[in-house]
Amino acid sequence: MPATPTRPWDAADHLNTLEDIVTCLEAAFEDGDPQLITAALADVAGSRGMTKIASTSGPAPESLCKALSSEGNPAFATVLKAVQSLGLQLSVVPSSAPRP
Repeated sequence: MPATPTRPWDAADHLNTLEDIVTCLEAAFEDGDPQLITAALADVAGSRGMTKIASTSGPAPESLCKALSSEGNPAFATVLKAVQSLGLQLSVVPSSAPRP
């Protein structure tokens, strides 16, 4: 059986609209996994241009790439600045999950 041709998939290639970006980040924040949130933010920053996001959020592009990498652990201030650079803001809403 011949091999099925494949090509790499990059989420950043599919984040074309503000609605796409918001949906991606909302899903990551709803999940609550910090690594997933970091990965989603990296995908979004990649879709808009890491250099552009870094220039308006503060850190050098290399530092932002490292912070948002799978090995990275970005400071909360870095996350906030990156989100703001994307023209977004974080909000707090009541959770539907029961409180402990």
